[in-house]
Amino acid sequence: MAEKDVKLMKGNEVIAHAAVRCGCDGYFGYPITPQSEVMETLMELRPWESTGMVVLQAESEVSSINMVYGGAATGKKVMTSSSSPGVSLMSEGMSYIAACELPCLVVNCQRGGPGLGTIQPSQGDYFQACKGGGHGDYHFIVLAPSSVQEMYDFVGLGFDLAFKYRNPAMILADGAIGQMMEKVVMTPQQPRRTEQEIKEQCGEWATTGKGARKQGLVCTSLELKSELMEKINERLQAKYRLLEEQEARWEEIECEDADYIIVAFGSSARICSATVEQARQEGLKVGLLRPITLYPFPSKPLQKLAERGVKGFVSVELNAGQMVEDVRLAVNGKAPVVHYGRMGGMMFNPDDVLQEVKKNFVK
Repeated sequence: MAEKDVKLMKGNEVIAHAAVRCGCDGYFGYPITPQSEVMETLMELRPWESTGMVVLQAESEVSSINMVYGGAATGKKVMTSSSSPGVSLMSEGMSYIAACELPCLVVNCQRGGPGLGTIQPSQGDYFQACKGGGHGDYHFIVLAPSSVQEMYDFVGLGFDLAFKYRNPAMILADGAIGQMMEKVVMTPQQPRRTEQEIKEQCGEWATTGKGARKQGLVCTSLELKSELMEKINERLQAKYRLLEEQEARWEEIECEDADYIIVAFGSSARICSATVEQARQEGLKVGLLRPITLYPFPSKPLQKLAERGVKGFVSVELNAGQMVEDVRLAVNGKAPVVHYGRMGGMMFNPDDVLQEVKKNFVK
């Protein structure tokens, strides 16, 4: 049996390693704390010498997302990474990419806001990521890692889903996950696709050269005829319904007999897993549902728990209350739902969450 390739690395560092190993064709980014190690690690790895991957520091976040737009239009595996204010600057380009139905990967390592805020971890970009951060009716596929291993794994998964649905994907992490160090099992190096393989996979829609695609194909989101623009939107909405039906992912911890359910993602879910253990030791039946995909949101398992008779739900987030709205929609009034969170880069601990469960539900 071959030995596993295991390394101790930061979450941001493994994003770079995963990009190279999954055969990424290009990374275009701009430095911003707390995710700058992604580009720094890529520069250290120098993948242009080994795999031919392009790594480029753009002039700004606006430049980087539009470089991603151009690369994605040719069927290449391209990506960028940034943190909250930088992703805000990318929002217009992200809307263009979604409208053109182009696959790409965006990594957001969130920091506290609004505004420039703080470089400490936050989950305040949930609305931006899941509700279409730019203009128009669109969605990114949004993955929420809660470990460094998932930071690594979700690069490949993000690209796979992006190409499967011709839709941009996002890894929504935060400063805590990006900066923490854990052991990571690395996958073998995958070769980058050849130009012929790209034409075979993407030639119907990508600008891969004359003869490989429909005549007159233009990667644009502009359509001046309202009736045609409506058709484009209807096609997008049908794709989003398919995503919601087939691609929702989640993890359940001690939910089978739970009277109270904590809903948390990312670094918050790590903390809340300890809350569940502490509650069980005290005789309280508390469970944790961790959304892995924030879009599509795992509404169905929450519906089933509410219908089973769960007495209350606590949406635990590092923000003022964002995911809680999706939890309430899923529960649909069958049980009370409350929010608990900290803001500005402040973290809570397992006992804080347990006290919130007791305060609201345990009489």
